[in-house]
Amino acid sequence: MTVLHQSPTDPAFVQNPYGFYARARAAERQGGLPLWHDYGMAAAFTHEAVQSILRDRRFGRTPPQGFAPPIPAALAPFYEIEAHSMLELEPPRHTRLRAQVLRAFTSRRIAGMAGEIEALCHRLIDGFPAGSFDLLPAYATPIPVIIIARLLGVPERDADRLLAWSNAMVQMYIAGRSARMEAEAVAAAQAFSAYLSDYIDARRGDPRPDLITALIAAEEAGEKLSRAELISTCILLLNAGHEATVHSLGNAVSVLLQHQGARAHCSAQAIEASVEELLRYDPPLHKFTRYAYEDMEVFGHRFGRGDQVALILGSAGRDEEIWPDGECFIPNRKVQMNSAFGGGLHFCLGAPLARLEMQIALRVLLERCPDLRLREVPRYRDAYHFHGLERVMVSA
Repeated sequence: MTVLHQSPTDPAFVQNPYGFYARARAAERQGGLPLWHDYGMAAAFTHEAVQSILRDRRFGRTPPQGFAPPIPAALAPFYEIEAHSMLELEPPRHTRLRAQVLRAFTSRRIAGMAGEIEALCHRLIDGFPAGSFDLLPAYATPIPVIIIARLLGVPERDADRLLAWSNAMVQMYIAGRSARMEAEAVAAAQAFSAYLSDYIDARRGDPRPDLITALIAAEEAGEKLSRAELISTCILLLNAGHEATVHSLGNAVSVLLQHQGARAHCSAQAIEASVEELLRYDPPLHKFTRYAYEDMEVFGHRFGRGDQVALILGSAGRDEEIWPDGECFIPNRKVQMNSAFGGGLHFCLGAPLARLEMQIALRVLLERCPDLRLREVPRYRDAYHFHGLERVMVSA
């Protein structure tokens, strides 16, 4: 077995992990899944291995009985919420919860949001300051936060609070998190839960065409959703509904403005293919983890029940056997399935909305701001396995 040594907090790796990924794919093809020493687990880097394991029901998100790591008492409030999140569950609970949420993510409902997404983009651009400014808080962050709040049915005026809680909670997934980050995540989880509990109670008897109404009805039916599941589902949707899209938009603008012809890549005719290439080339999330549910050999590696495997989505998208010249951004590349939204039964159910938001936001931005340019070379946040920029300083 090949053993790879690469700290996920190494500054050079954070800024550009793709060279390490290329070496890891070569090692995987030569000797099977390598061991990523810094994580203490096997890792899949090729497109084939990543997608195969994501679809293999012998692997899953929930640790098998007897293999769940102990939870420190100080972190218990956070994990009490996570215990009811469908992101962490397997069938049949995952299937039941996902079915409730899919009511809000129908293709017709998503397509019907195009007009309000575009109107929001124009409103934000109208408020751009003169001179140099950070595009993330001015544009990339509010779009997905406001849209997911509207879809769920929570007040848009609370978007800043929801964002702050979400940003604190996702610190629990960052490599090398500190005790301070953990404490902030726990406090945010408790505040978020209390806010939603009060809001859900206030919304009973006040049906509206939003997801909270549907989820409350499922809870009141007594079989499809418990109260804890209702709160955890709302938190998951608000967190997942913006986190990846913010990074995707920031990364995309950075890539486009560092390549010639950015405006042409974002025309109405070209935008769909460009977004797929941007998601492949510099995705917002680079690593998922799965547990083995039985003893087996997969891609040359022997797994024991309870072993974990890291699935490196950021590497799968650069696989040269699927995408020739995969290290290059080619906006008119033929569209093929990439791993930016995962795969298998946990495939991101918000992917159609995220794609639509990116397509509209990038097209409108480049149409309204044809002279948009970077004012400094963007740097990525030290937050692996998330992959997003600290800021995107531009002038319009």
